[in-house]
Amino acid sequence: MHTLEKFSFGVGDRFAHQAKAQLLAFQKLEKEGITVAPVWNKSNREHTFIGSEPQSVFDAAQTAVHALGWSHGWHVDADHIRLETVERFIASSDFFTIDVADSIGKPAPAADVHAFVTRHPELIGTTQIPGASEPFTLTHADVERVASEYLLAVQDAGRIYRHVALAKGEENIIAEVSMDETDAPQTPSELLIILAALADEKVRAQTIAPKFTGRFNKGVDYVGDLVQFEREFNDDLAVIARAIALYGLPANLKLSVHSGSDKFSLYPIIRRALARTGAGVHIKTAGTTWLEEIIGLAEAGGEGLVLAKEIYAYALAHVDDLCAPYASVIDIDRTQLPSPETVNAWNGPQFASAVRHIPGHPGFNAHIRQLLHVSFKLAAKAGTRYLDLLKANEEIVAKQVTENIFERHMRPLFIG
Repeated sequence: MHTLEKFSFGVGDRFAHQAKAQLLAFQKLEKEGITVAPVWNKSNREHTFIGSEPQSVFDAAQTAVHALGWSHGWHVDADHIRLETVERFIASSDFFTIDVADSIGKPAPAADVHAFVTRHPELIGTTQIPGASEPFTLTHADVERVASEYLLAVQDAGRIYRHVALAKGEENIIAEVSMDETDAPQTPSELLIILAALADEKVRAQTIAPKFTGRFNKGVDYVGDLVQFEREFNDDLAVIARAIALYGLPANLKLSVHSGSDKFSLYPIIRRALARTGAGVHIKTAGTTWLEEIIGLAEAGGEGLVLAKEIYAYALAHVDDLCAPYASVIDIDRTQLPSPETVNAWNGPQFASAVRHIPGHPGFNAHIRQLLHVSFKLAAKAGTRYLDLLKANEEIVAKQVTENIFERHMRPLFIG
């Protein structure tokens, strides 16, 4: 089996210009004695918005790996694929994030639910799972309810998994099952039932991305109860260990935290849990490299700053259209978005400080950051003007990218 490393970290590179700068952060972490596998991700939606092809992600990653002499594992993620979108990713990806959120809540056939419950009597009753905060108690009706809600989604995952495995060979793929982009979080006991169903479908998932309690908005910190998240995260780790033992799932199966970029308040919790249990983790960041590019262009001044201001003004004027595809993962207070006239008066460092996510910095504006996060297609519309500015200001842009990943993400996650 193509095996995902214990620690992996997903990075997006919207315009395929920052793979080398991103990889430098992994090398800095390696010098601290911690090896983490980079996973370059880009979804079908993002390719469609920009007009790129999945092969471009592989090519940029491979070029960076060769240029920097990276000798450890690395992967290319077909991010949030479904059966109707996966085909264009098969040749260039080895990591497949199977997104079944759209099927969650759609009732599975009654006969399938009945067969699942009959097949899994071990799920019914009270069970003390080592490492969990309290015993799990599930009735026959509980298992039936959860199976009815999730079984169709798991069957979808099975169909997608088998399609990819047939095309590439099961031994050549890494599968992740994503259930995070849905309304309600999955409890640890529900996760156990889902994992049993995945095992029945023979989905050899190496990572699973549940929806946790709280808000995981794009590019900003977690909003929610930290005590509850810590309990939930630790219970999920215990459930995964139990499911591996019970159902023969891959021994390296681990939790994935989606939209994990900038979740600064969660990193100490995750680090403590990994140290206590010895578990692995996959953190998927949400395309924040594009924000570091625009920060770098603003810092560079001149035409870079002019374009950054133009993009903000256009984004503000088209806020509804830009935000609609991401409505479930952003919270923007429009009263906190300054006028174009105000922003036009800013110098480069002022613009950069508004976007750069440093909690407590007086200039930081989370609402501007979220709006620009979902406005990357505007840079794509700028075409060669934007790309030429990235090339002309490569050094300052790359510095932002590397420092953001290493200092603000990797250090608190893996070093402390």
